[in-house]
Amino acid sequence: MPDSVTARLPAGSSLTAVAENAARRLGVELGVEEVAGSPEVGGVPLPEDAPEWHVEAALLRALAPKHVLFLCVANSARSQMAEGLARAAASDGVKISSAGSVPTTVRPQAIAALEEVGIDIASHRSKGVDDVKRPVDAVITLCAEEVCPVWLEKAWRLHWGLPDPAGAGANPDEEMEAFRSVRDELRRRFAVLFG
Repeated sequence: MPDSVTARLPAGSSLTAVAENAARRLGVELGVEEVAGSPEVGGVPLPEDAPEWHVEAALLRALAPKHVLFLCVANSARSQMAEGLARAAASDGVKISSAGSVPTTVRPQAIAALEEVGIDIASHRSKGVDDVKRPVDAVITLCAEEVCPVWLEKAWRLHWGLPDPAGAGANPDEEMEAFRSVRDELRRRFAVLFG
């Protein structure tokens, strides 16, 4: 696994601090070259106002993990949608998994939200951390309101706290909108992570 990434960032850019912090969280060295042109991390172009997740996704993309694991508590909604979306977005040769610390069942709203964009996860089942095939190169936790599971083995780690769509809203239509919102945010992030 590589342990360093090069960034080309404008002198004095706020992106430099964001990239350095993201690299520190991932446990990799960041080599920064000052440029006058467009910023990039590991060859991935960045908008000048890139949010933290965007820089993290670019760093992880540059590291080219071969196995990415998405973790949540129940492995029923966010991590299941992440697994389905990432499998559709990742290149061949990248293994995608999901798991939870207290697995339950895959929520029908997660299945429906992905079905709307042509991805079938109807055969997915909730899995526990012990069910994950090793080794894992990168772990992305998606919990926001609850305590996320911890991955104790060696891996690059990111935390993208996304709201739990299960039970969100005052009625089933609003809850389904919450699932769509999480799905769309994951798609936005995966466009950077998987290109």
